[in-house]
Parts: sequence; structure tokens; C-alpha cells
Amino acid sequence: MRSRWSYIHVWICVFILEAFRTFGIPSNEVNLLDSRSVIGDLGWVAYPKNGWEEIGEVDENYAPIHTYQVCKVMEHNQNNWLQTNWILNQGAQRVFVELKFTLRDCNSLPGGLGTCKETFNVYYYESNDEERRNIRESQLTKIDTIAADESFTELDLGDRVLKLNTEVRDLGPLTKKGFYLAFQDLGACIALVSVRVFYKKCPLVVRNLALFKDTITGADSSQLLEVSGTCVNNSLADELPRMHCSAEGEWLVPIGRCLCQVGHEEVNGSCQVCKLGFYRSALQTKSCSKCPPRSFTTVEASTSCQCEQGYYRTESDPTNMACTKPPSAPRNSISNVNETSVFLEWSAPEQTGGRKDVNYNILCRKITAGLGQYEPCGSHVRYLPQQTGLRNTSVMVVDLLAHTNYTFEVEAVNGVSELTAPLRQYVSLNVTTNQAAPSPITVVKKGKTAKNSIAVSWQEPNRPNGIILEYEIKYFEKDQETSYTIIKSKETEILVDGLKPSSAYIFQIRARTSAGYGGFSRCFEFETNPSLAASSEQGQVPIIAVAVTVGIILVALVTGFLMSGRRCGYSKAKQDPDEEKMHFHNGHIKFPAVRTYIDPHTYEDPNQAVHEFAKEIDVCGITIERVIGAGEFGEVCSGLLRLPGKREIPVAIKTLKAGYTEKQRREFLGEASIMGQFDHPNIIHLKGVVTKSKPVMIITEYMENGSLDTFLKKNDGQFTVIQLVGMLRGIASGMLYLSEMGYVHRDLAARNILVNSNLVCKVSDFGLSRVLEDDPEAAYTTRGGKIPIRWTAPEAIAYRKFTSASDVWSYGIVMWEVMSYGERPYWEMSNQDVIKAVEENYRLPGPMDCPTALYQLMMDCWQKDRNSRPKFEEIVSLLDKHIRNPSSLKNLVNPSNRVSNLLVEHGSPEGCVFRSVEEWLEAIKMGRYTKLFMESGFTSLEIVTQMTLEDLRRVGVSLAGHQKKILNSIQEMRVQMMNSTLPI
Repeated sequence: MRSRWSYIHVWICVFILEAFRTFGIPSNEVNLLDSRSVIGDLGWVAYPKNGWEEIGEVDENYAPIHTYQVCKVMEHNQNNWLQTNWILNQGAQRVFVELKFTLRDCNSLPGGLGTCKETFNVYYYESNDEERRNIRESQLTKIDTIAADESFTELDLGDRVLKLNTEVRDLGPLTKKGFYLAFQDLGACIALVSVRVFYKKCPLVVRNLALFKDTITGADSSQLLEVSGTCVNNSLADELPRMHCSAEGEWLVPIGRCLCQVGHEEVNGSCQVCKLGFYRSALQTKSCSKCPPRSFTTVEASTSCQCEQGYYRTESDPTNMACTKPPSAPRNSISNVNETSVFLEWSAPEQTGGRKDVNYNILCRKITAGLGQYEPCGSHVRYLPQQTGLRNTSVMVVDLLAHTNYTFEVEAVNGVSELTAPLRQYVSLNVTTNQAAPSPITVVKKGKTAKNSIAVSWQEPNRPNGIILEYEIKYFEKDQETSYTIIKSKETEILVDGLKPSSAYIFQIRARTSAGYGGFSRCFEFETNPSLAASSEQGQVPIIAVAVTVGIILVALVTGFLMSGRRCGYSKAKQDPDEEKMHFHNGHIKFPAVRTYIDPHTYEDPNQAVHEFAKEIDVCGITIERVIGAGEFGEVCSGLLRLPGKREIPVAIKTLKAGYTEKQRREFLGEASIMGQFDHPNIIHLKGVVTKSKPVMIITEYMENGSLDTFLKKNDGQFTVIQLVGMLRGIASGMLYLSEMGYVHRDLAARNILVNSNLVCKVSDFGLSRVLEDDPEAAYTTRGGKIPIRWTAPEAIAYRKFTSASDVWSYGIVMWEVMSYGERPYWEMSNQDVIKAVEENYRLPGPMDCPTALYQLMMDCWQKDRNSRPKFEEIVSLLDKHIRNPSSLKNLVNPSNRVSNLLVEHGSPEGCVFRSVEEWLEAIKMGRYTKLFMESGFTSLEIVTQMTLEDLRRVGVSLAGHQKKILNSIQEMRVQMMNSTLPI
């Protein structure tokens, strides 16, 4: 029987030789014992000795093969043990036992032995030291009973086919340094081909630039061990790199990572230096970037690029931004002077230096009169919206001094301008302010008070803007504002009498220069003293006697002072013959005001009026250069005037044609007699007349842009609404001055308004003008003559009655002309049709793109009842409010679809009439470029308004004509955005 099994074992060994060739060990397993790799005997202990038997063979490479086998199936009560040597677990708490074995099918044995088994048991015993003795069965811990999945028979041996079984069991958690394995056979025919004991680990790996070392798995089959990695090869931890080692030796759940240090980039799992011309400045960027334009590197591993000479980068600029330079100077600067305010406007620099943060600073200096020296303008000057850091290409400078020369430097700067100081890129503008009304009085004080009087004094305005001619004192009893009194005085103090005892009065004071009245001061409240009451009936007689005595003494004293020429207290102001008092009740004057204008037609000798109001000029100082127009009495020329001791200035010259009659001469010079009495920045200024030689001439200031109607037609659609309102405000200011002098123009029209180079509008042509009479109606009745029907109020047409209210009607027509850019009122309608239409309450429709607020003012000026029309003072005040608050002009009465210069929604993101870039491009017939704009990042109108010619070329707009059209439209949008951000 023994020889029979030896025969069987030979075939088992042959099979083992074949099987060993296919064995391999996974990389995440570490062997503690592998019977296949032991050279020599295994030296395991078998009990009893005739039980398990070690069979030694060699493979084709003569490497030893060790197997243990037992097959005592013919004997009863088998209990054969096989014990391994001591196995060091190397710190593993959970180990695996892989058994490869063959097992004989008991049914294939002859006689069907009932004692045959097809299983065997596996045990283990833990120990810190190797023990040289047998281990008792009671000390062992059973791992499992092992059964064969495949068993072999006699037939299998004949066919040389053996069934090799592989079973793996784990044991743990282990707590000691090592252990023994023991195999128990209870009567099976079995060959133990190999025993491999191993533990699992997560092998060393580099992931996300972090090194994770070999890690032995945990004791629990479901346990995940968190392991921290170490950054390698010039890398830094962005977030602590971690992974989890599973019980099966697999790395799972990576967290965090390492990133290459700046100046390096990750290539194939390692960090390499950035080459010349490349840089990496932040851990968040993936790879090295090429140096942006106008920059370079000099060494490898660079974290930033240096700027070329003449180019700069600020600390706040990102490292991937191209190096830039300061912008060039602003272009196309213009100024618009309105009294003591200047509106400055310019175009963006031709070169922005490659940046989009261009803004502007304003430097203001005034020229000291007589010295020609410059000095700062001072802190009283205000800039709207601000003096520095302007994003828009315009600014309003207010509170300047009148009749003063200023120079303004508009400086263009961007983020790198401060790095190039003191180099500055600016454009200069020299302006001269006009005459202006004085600023409001701010200090009013109460002096001595009595039961019927209050003494009031005040300080001269902070900015008189000229010589103060007089003051106007308005007062009324508190809560009785509709019934007030006005007193005029040339002094800065006055005694107001005729007041009620124990009553509160409100005082307001304003000053007047040749430019007109300034604004009233704020309200000041003063109270009179209470009246004295008798204490009793008995005391009245003594009191009266004492009062009479004191009165006699006072009369004597006053008489003595008057005779001696002395004055005291406020009597000077009270008795000043220039002091005038006017009483108003519910808006009506109770006593007529003194007229400041003198009608030259009232002079018996018209020549006397001319020489009284107009200066005679020596004809030798006049040079006529060219004819610029024709007037009623002769040609109108431009030329030069040089007065003794003064520089040569441009002037306009009206000449009286040859063959004139004396009446024509008188009427011709009559206009000079009228103009000579006016001194206002919005009234054409008379320089003088030539009457002592021929031709007779009237010399006035020269207005470069000519008449307003022609000027508007030439520049249709070229002005912002604020500029148009500024023109209208100037005209209204001039008419207010005339109305305060008691003067009616009668021929107010755009053709009779002249415009200078600063867009200041001045009222001219006083040929039809007449003075108001002192009658309560304040009207002048003509004796016939031509009337400009389209500009004239209906009552003036019907009854030949002209008033300041009829001038207001004409002003409404002028507003319509301005907002329609010089269009003819009532178009081609005949005069008779115009008269009939107006009488039937027809009114001109709102001009295209006219703000609703302005058209409403026109309609107010065209009220049929002249008493319902606004006064020029109210018109000026209303226009000032619109200028200070441009958003009030956002609504249009008749909007068009064209690209408009008018204001739009205040504070809208783009500040323009379009809702999108696509809509804007379609409106200007450039819709073909919509996709190119979108792809290049110009996706909003706010970004578009910052575009330059260079940006357009980069987008792909290559045609010069298209570039010009788009840039012009962008400039218009910038103007709209500027106007929409003017402060209230």
C-alpha cells in the first residue's frame, strides 16, 4: 500500500512542477512564509512521526520543492499534526494563509472506506518568542476546517490530471510578535503542496506630487487607515495630501495635493523649472506661462517677468498683464464759459498706454491781474463731479471769479503714471470768465430795535463779481409772505420802520451789479420790541407830561444835529435819496419801481443820447477785414479794434450805408444808445460808435459762431442736451436782466442770438425794442410796423401790446428752435395760417428727442393768458435745476431711433439708450461685427465705451470707415454716460 501511494506522489510532484511555473505574488502582499522558497528541509514538526511525511523534489531548474502529505485512510482513529516553525509577523495585525493542496476522493478508494475524510483543520498559536517544544492542542486557536473544492480519483492519476485546490484564510487581530501554524489530519488522503503566509500593505506610491510610504493594512477587514503624504521634488502642500489604505492593500479616497513651487511646473509627475521667457507666479496656475507683452526673464525658474524699458507694472497689476505706459495727452479740448462757470470737455488720449484705467485730473490756476503770474485757484472753486480721478471726459468748474483769466490743465493718467513722475501728459485751456451776478449774502445782523423799527446790517457777498450798485431788502411779517415790501439801498445797513410792535419779521437781502441781481439770502427772523403800557389811570398824566417834555428836548437836539450837518445811528441809510421802497401784495406792486433804463427816443436831440450812452471811437483804430452779413441799414463786417494802450481785439462792425436819411441815421444810432446801457454777459456788448466820420459805425464784440439759428443748422445733432440747456439758460439770463431794467425786446428769435467760441449765447438786435411805460399794464402800444408773426404772442399781434410776458412767448419759440436745431417754426405755414392756428389753441409739437421737461416749459411760455406764463426769473431758476440734475431730462417727448446725444436714464449701467451691444451695433448698421465683439469679451456697453482704435483692430474691424463710425458712436455714448453722472 505504501508503494502505491509513492507512485501517486510521483505524479503529484510532476503536477506541482507544472503549477509552480504560473505562481506570482501581487505587489501589495508581503510574504512571511513561503514553503516554495525554502532551500533544504522545511523542518516542520510532525506528530506522530509516521503521520505527515515531507517529500522533497526539484523542478526542471533543480530548485527544491517541499510538500507534506498524509494518506492513512486504511487506519482508524487518525489524529496527525503538522506544526510550522515560528513565524515573525513583522508588525502585521492581520495575516493571510494560502494553502495549495490535493485531496483524494474517498468514494474512489477500494472498498469505500468509512473512516476516510475529505477535510483537514488549521490552527495557530501566538508567541513572542520561538519555543523549542511541542504545543499542546489546548493552546491552539482554530482558524477553519478546510475542505477541497476538487478531489482526484484513480482515473485522474492515469490521465495525469490532478485537481489543485487553493484556499486562503485570515487570522487576527494578532497581538504578539509571532505565531505558529498547525495542520490536523483526521483521516484524509491529502498532499499539502505549498503554504504561504503573508500580510497585505498599501505599496509606496507617488500621487499628486506626494509620496505615500508602504503602509501595513489594519487589523479590521473594514478598516481604512488615513495616511499623510510628503511633498516631493520642489513642491508644496496646497492642502495636506492624504490617502486611505484599505484592508485589501489598495489606496483609496485621496484628499489634498501638492503643487509645484512657483517658478516650476508639473511635467510627467515631477516639477521642472520654467524656461527662459516663461514664468509661474502662483501655485494655482497649472503650468509656466509665456511672459506677457513688453516683458522678459533673465533666469530660469522665474516667478515674474521684468518690464521693458519705458513700460511699467503696478503692484496691484496681475503678473499675466502686459507691461504698460502712461497715456498720451487728452485731445480736442474745448471750454464753454457761462458767467463764472466753465464747462471743460475733451477727447480721450490717442494712446492709452495699453490700460483701461485712464482717468483725468484738473489743475486750475488763475492769472494775477497786472503781474501775469499764476497762482492756485483756491479752495472755494468747486469741480462737478470732482477734480481728480475723473472717468468721464468733461467737468464743470464753478464758483470762479468774474472777469478773471484762468488756465486749466487736463491731465490724463493711468495706473502707472505715478511711476513716471514728474512726466505729465496734459492739455491746457485758457479761458476768461464773464461778468456774473454777485453771490448770495450770507451774514445779516440785527441792530437796534424799537417797537416800530428794526435796524439791519449785512456783509458784502463773498463773491461780488463786480462793483455792488445797490442792495435790495425784502421783508414781510412772519406767515404773511404774499404781502411784502422791498427797499433798495446803496449802504450795507438800513433802518426799517413802520413795523408792528411785538411782531416777528422775515428779512432777505440780495446785491446787484451791472450783471444783475444775485440770489436772495436765506431768511433771517427779527422781532420788534413790545409797546409800553400805563401801569394805572393815575400814572397816565405824569407819564404824558414827562413824554411831552422829553419830546420837546429831542426835537431840539435833532434840529441842532441836522443844522450842524451831523448824522447818527442809521439815519443816513434811512434818509438816503437813493433808497427806494416798493410794497408788494399778492405779487402786485403797490408803488411803481424806479426805471433804470432810459428810452433814447425821449431825448429831443438823439445825438445827446448817443454820446451819453455810447463811447466815440477813433476810426483810425478800426480795421475792417471782411463782410460777414447785411443789416437793415447797411453791411455787417468783422475786423479789429485797437484802443490806445490796449491790445488788438476782434470786433463786429455795423455800417450805415451811403445816402442815408437823417431819420435812418437816428434809428441806426438809436440801437447803440440802447445797447450802451446794458452790461451783462448774455447781452451783446457795445464797444463804441463812430459818428464823426463816414461811414457811421456801431462797434460790438465779435461772436465767432454767428447767429444761433445758422450755427445750430450747421451742427445738427452735435450737442448734448446739457449744452443746449446751457445755451437756453444764457438767453434766459440775458432776458431776465432786460426785464429787470423794465425793457421789452419784441424781436426775440434764434436769428437775433449770437454765439461765441465758448458757446455763450448773447441777445442782440435791439431795432424793434421799446421800453415799458409806467402804466399798470406795463405794455407798449406800437403805431404799426412789421411784426415777426411766428415768434410773437397772440395779444401782441392782435392789440399791438408788447410786454415782458410777450417776450416770454418768444422765448418759448426760441427754445423750440434750439431743441430742433434751427428748424423754422410752423414750417411752411403762411403767417395768416399761423395766426389762425394759434388762436385756435394749436401749439408747436415737441421737437424730436426733446426732453419732456423742456417741452412743458415751452407750453407754459405759450399760455394764452399772459399772466399765466412764467417770469424769466422762474425760467432761469428752472433751467439751473435741470443743469444740476440732468436725470430730470431723461424722458423724451418724441424719441427717435437714431443714435442720440440726449441724456437717458440716470445711473443706468451703460448710460445709453441701448440695452445691449447687439442692439447698439444694429442701430449704427454695424451688426456684422456682433459675434466678433462677443468673442473678444466686449459683452456689455460699459466695456464698449472704453474701447480704443487698437481694440477695434484686435476685434477684427479692419475697414477705416467702419472704425471711424464705431468710434464716433462710442464717443457719443461716453458723453451720455458723463452727463448721466453729473451731481444734483
